[in-house]
Amino acid sequence: MTTTSTPMRSFAQAASAEEIAVPSRVVQIDGLVALKIIKHCKECMPALVTGQLLGLDIGSILEVTNCFPFPSRGGEEEEEVEADGANYQLEMMRCLREVNVDNNTVGWYQSTYMGSFQTVELIETFLNYQENIKRCVCIIYDPLRSGQGVLALKALKLSDSFMELYRTQVFTGEKLREKNMTWKDIFEEIPVKISNSVLVSALMTELESDAPASQCDFDRLVLSTNPFMEKNLEFLIECMDDLSMEQQKFQYYYRNLSRQQVQQQSWLQKRRAENVARRLSGEELLPEEDPSNPIFKTLPEPSRLDSYLITNQIANYCGQVNGFAGQSLSKMYLMDAFHQD
Repeated sequence: MTTTSTPMRSFAQAASAEEIAVPSRVVQIDGLVALKIIKHCKECMPALVTGQLLGLDIGSILEVTNCFPFPSRGGEEEEEVEADGANYQLEMMRCLREVNVDNNTVGWYQSTYMGSFQTVELIETFLNYQENIKRCVCIIYDPLRSGQGVLALKALKLSDSFMELYRTQVFTGEKLREKNMTWKDIFEEIPVKISNSVLVSALMTELESDAPASQCDFDRLVLSTNPFMEKNLEFLIECMDDLSMEQQKFQYYYRNLSRQQVQQQSWLQKRRAENVARRLSGEELLPEEDPSNPIFKTLPEPSRLDSYLITNQIANYCGQVNGFAGQSLSKMYLMDAFHQD
C-alpha cells in the first residue's frame, strides 16, 4: 500500500492564496456610529465635515463599529491643517488600540449639501485610501435631505474599471469607448444596514414612548416643499450651465480639429504637386509629412471626466426632485382626503 503525502504550504502561501478580492455586498453600520455621524454633521451645518470610519472587513460584509470626527480649523494654512489632521488621526488610533476598541480603518464619512458630493476631490480621496485599504467606503450624509423625514445616508465606492482608467489619466472619447465606460460607471452604491446589539434593541424598546407617532413621523407630513425644491432646481440649473460649458469646449475642439484636417489636406495636395514637378525635373522628392509644421501638431482632446461627474450630479438632483415631488403629491392627496371628510 503506497501513501502519497501532500506538500505542506507555508503561512505566506496560504495567506496569499486566501487574499481574494471579494466585493462588498453590504455595509453594516452600528446604530451608535450612525448617530455619531448624524450628530457631527448636523452640529456643524452649513460647514461640511469629515471623519474616520473604523470597523472590520469580514467576507462580503463591511462592518462599521466606530468612528471619530476630524478636527476642522478655519483660517490656517492647508499644509498645517493636513499635518495636524494626520497627527490627530494617529493619536486617536493609538488611544483606541490601548482601550481594545476596533481601530481598523475601513473608510471615512463626510457631510454633503443637497447631494453635491460627486467631485474630483472625492475620487482623489478614494485613491489615497485604496493605496492601503482595498475595500474602503465613503459614507455620505445629507442633513438637509434628512430634514424632510428621510435618512439620507448612503455608502459609496469607486468601481474597479473606473479606478483602472483614472490611474492612466486618459479620458478621451476613444479610451472611454474602448473601456465601455459611461457616466453611471464611476461610483457604486452599496446597501447600508443599520445594526444594533440585542441589549441596545431591548433598551430602545424599554425607552420607546407610548405615543402613536414620533417627531420623525410628523416631519414626513410637512407640506412645505418650496425651500427644498427651489434649492434642488437652483443647483440643477447650475449643473446644466456647467454641462453646457463643457460641451462648448468639445465643440471648439472639434472645430479646430476639422480646420486642421482641411489645412493638412491642402498642404498635402500642394506637396504632392510639387513632388510631381520635382520628379519630372529629376530632383529629389520631398517627404509628404513635415513634423515641424504646426498643422501636423496633435491637438489635445479635452478630458471627459468633468462632464461625466456633472452628468452624474444632474442625475442625482433629478432623482431627488422626482422622489420628493412624488412624496409631496401623495401627502397633498392625503390632506385633500382629510379635508373632504
